[in-house]
Amino acid sequence: MMMVSDDCLVECQIDDEDEDDGGEEQINTPPPPPEFASKTPTPDPYGINQHLKVEVSDVLAEPATPRSIDRVWLYSVVGFEAARVWTYRCLSLLLAVPFALLSGILLAVLACLHVWCVIPCVQLSNTFLPCLRSLWMCVVNAFIAPLCSSLARCCSQIAVSLSNKDWPLMSEKDVV
Repeated sequence: MMMVSDDCLVECQIDDEDEDDGGEEQINTPPPPPEFASKTPTPDPYGINQHLKVEVSDVLAEPATPRSIDRVWLYSVVGFEAARVWTYRCLSLLLAVPFALLSGILLAVLACLHVWCVIPCVQLSNTFLPCLRSLWMCVVNAFIAPLCSSLARCCSQIAVSLSNKDWPLMSEKDVV
């Protein structure tokens, strides 16, 4: 049997008096150990990854009662922070350089296509569209407009009228 020393025991003070603090009970979580606390400003000056700033208290929290042993909570915080920091560092070591290279290549290809293909095509089309528009209008006015006008005049005298005798009689078994 293992005996617990007095150093490990924590004194609990229970206050039965109702204080007028709005009815909310505050839980004080210990701060992360200094080796995991951020010492420098983040390298995200534009705030692109604000949603990834996760602290232990955002994920893990104990209720006011019952509480675990303080050392358990401290080791949980240390384990969480160590796993988060070192996993990120290892994955960054493996993936950051290849993804940065691929992103750079992709952006360079897109920039090159934009500069040498898209913009010249847009500028050429803006230059030649008025000429093509006038040529297209000549074709439409000379060939397509008279054809459509002739078809419209031929079909304008067509009238369709339906009567009940045009519908075949349905038997009672066909009606559902």
